[in-house]
Order: sequence, then structure tokens, then C-alpha cells
Amino acid sequence: MRLAVVGVTGLVGSEVLTVLEELNVGVTELIPVASSRSVGKEVVFKGKPYPVVSLDDAILLKPDVAIFSAGSDISIEYAPKFSDVGCYVVDNSSAWRMDPDKQLIVPEINGDELGRDDMIIANPNCSTIQMVLALDPLHRAYGLKRVVVSTYQSVTGTGKAAVDQLEAERAGTNPELDVYPHRIDMNVLPHIDVFQENGYTREEMKMINETHKILNDFTISITSTAVRLPVVGGHSESINAEFYKSFTISEVRDRLDQSKGIRVVDDPESNLYPMPIDAQGKNDVFVGRIRLDESHPNTINMWVVADNLRKGAATNAVQIVEKLEEKGFI
Repeated sequence: MRLAVVGVTGLVGSEVLTVLEELNVGVTELIPVASSRSVGKEVVFKGKPYPVVSLDDAILLKPDVAIFSAGSDISIEYAPKFSDVGCYVVDNSSAWRMDPDKQLIVPEINGDELGRDDMIIANPNCSTIQMVLALDPLHRAYGLKRVVVSTYQSVTGTGKAAVDQLEAERAGTNPELDVYPHRIDMNVLPHIDVFQENGYTREEMKMINETHKILNDFTISITSTAVRLPVVGGHSESINAEFYKSFTISEVRDRLDQSKGIRVVDDPESNLYPMPIDAQGKNDVFVGRIRLDESHPNTINMWVVADNLRKGAATNAVQIVEKLEEKGFI
């Protein structure tokens, strides 16, 4: 497998290399790709150095598959150019997610829907991935009716510059506010991405629209509030989910516990519940604080945590590559 990683020097791109090694994906040749200022530098993969090349040079090398983590503008311009030379593209940006002709994939949920002609495949938003992974087994069993989700998202979701801003503020160097419109250290921002005409942010609307598409059910009522916290690594979500069918909490825990990619951590008496600090560097989605909503029938509350650079981005993308290989497409 000749695999290109576009945006290899960024937070997600670097994590992709780590996950590829950890999962021992059968990469025979790595093609690291980045902007012109990084061309010629080297990245190390499985103990071997590889020189970073430009996007145009990578196309000439005709990789079998490329993981894009370089933003929507790059994806819109270059993903079709890669696919034109027979390269499958797994794109981490929002460029193709809601394109009706592109698959939006969480492998544990809808990976089997991938076809040989799906040359550009969208990786969902990080906060969407962890939410749908926790909801899908329950939706299949009980039928989701309504979801109310509030997110508590790490600064790594914005990128390295946001981490730099947080660290500078914490060190007392008072950096210019060039990433967030307000101080992030010792603060909470109810503002992720840009505001839309309906008063929601684009991040909140992504969670709504992408969930409908991934679960292939547009009847589910969903509302979202997305919040940025001064946390480095790991997104958390408070989810209130109403279902059509009744259930017991024991049944819910069992279904989640038996679902691939989910780890139940739910022992409040021992102060055990998911926390972002424990999820860092792990590929699973952690679910806890599972309890009945005593104010409404057939409704539960749960707390869902994942490393946004892992299952929220790099791990999910690599798992899509594994699914393509499993199907014999690459």
C-alpha cells in the first residue's frame, strides 16, 4: 500500500503516522505531503526517514490512498486531482461531508457501505464521531427520537496555534488573541466556528447534519451547543437521548459494552467516569454517567469522551483505510 499523508506536519497528520504504526497498517511506502515551507524536511515512520514532498509531486507518485488533513481549501482543490490518478482520498476536512455524492463514514457504523467507486470519502467532524458511535447501538435497538448534546471541546480541535495561545496565556505572556476572540485560559467560550443566521455555530450544525447522514435517519430531532474549554486533548459531551422504545439502564450498559470502539467507564461510587485526560492517546470512545432522565420517559443521560485527534480524526481516517483494504479496493 502506497499511502500519502497530506498535512503530515500538522497535529492530525502527525497523529495519523502514530496510529498507522500502532495499528500496524500494511503501508509499504509512505508519501508525506505538506506545504512548500515543509518540503524537503523529513518525517520518521517505522524507524525510516521519508522526505516531505509537495502536493503536485505527490500526485505524480500516484499513491493508492491519501489521508488529507490540510483544511477544506486544499481538499476541494486537490482531492479530485488525487482521485483522478486512481488514488482513494480520506478527507478530514468539512469539504465533502454533506456532498450527497460522497460517503460520510464511521467504520463501525457504516463502513460496509463503501463501494469501489467511492474515491473521495469524508471523515466526520470529531465531535460528531464520538457522539454517533455511542448513539448508534442504542438507535438500532430502541430508535432515537431526540438528542440534546452539549460539547466541552479541547483547544487541539482548533490546531497548534490554539494550543500555543493557551500555553502562552497560562505562562502569563499575554499573547495577541489571534485564534480565539477572547482569552481561553481560565475561561469557557460558548463559540466554536462561525455563527450562522439561525444563531447556531457551524460546529453545532455540523453535529446535527452529519448525524442525520451517518445514521441515515433524518427524522431524529437534534439540538447542539458547542463549547471550547482550556483543555489540551480530548472532547467531552453531555448527551440527553430520547428513544421510542423502553429499556433498562442495565440493557443500555450491556449494549454499549459490547459495541466495538466503545469503553464503558461508569462506576460513580468509585469516582470512575470518563475524563479527557484519561482518553488522550487512546482510540476508543469512553462512555459513563449513564442514567435515566427522570423527567422524561425512554430518555437517558450519558457522558461521552474521546481523544479528538485520535478517534475524532486520525484513528477514524486510518480505520477507513483499513476498511478499503479489507474490501480489496487497495
